[in-house]
Formats: sequence, C-alpha cells, structure tokens
Amino acid sequence: MDRTFAALADPTRRAIVQRLAERSDVSVGELAEPFDMSLPAVSKHLRVLERAGLLRQEKDGRVRRCRLEPEPLRQAHDWIAHYQRFWTRQLDALADFLESQSGPDETFHPEEGS
Repeated sequence: MDRTFAALADPTRRAIVQRLAERSDVSVGELAEPFDMSLPAVSKHLRVLERAGLLRQEKDGRVRRCRLEPEPLRQAHDWIAHYQRFWTRQLDALADFLESQSGPDETFHPEEGS
C-alpha cells in the first residue's frame, strides 16, 4: 500500500489513473496526449504506476497499451474507509458529549455558528 500512496502522491500519475479508469485499454501515446511533457517523462510515470501495481503495460506490435489494475486502489479505499468509520464514531461521540453538556436552550447549531 505504501507504493500505491507514493504513486498517487503525484498529480500527473493521478490524472493518468483517472484516464485509465475512464478507458480500459489505452496506448501510451493516447495517455501522453494531454500532458505537456515528453513521451519518456510520461513513461517514467507509467513505470512508477506499474511498480505500484496500479497498471499493466502490454506490447501490441510496436504499441504499448496500458490497463488499470484496480486491486491496489480497492485496498487503499478499504484502509481509508476503516479510518473514516473510526473518525465518524469519534465525532458522533463528541457531538453526543457536547449535547449532554449543554442545556436545552444551548444546543450547538453549526449552521448558525454558535
């Protein structure tokens, strides 16, 4: 999972993953089109994503094609979801505590800013 998060830390690589999520099988040239960088620079980003297990590259004649590998993203999602549940419970407990500490006229209303 460390490699997944490290690979996704870069905005160019996140954009590549986004493009791969929209289209399942894309050539390296097609992936490189929207980026203002050389094809070798895009290839370096692809290698980082490949080492992280986020994509697979295959040769189709002279063309390299890329496909998203969703499993590392699912693992990252599951890890984040665990902590989302943890913080939701913590914030619910805090809200319950604050409500128990205030009188009926002193209820906190976030939308009012009081």
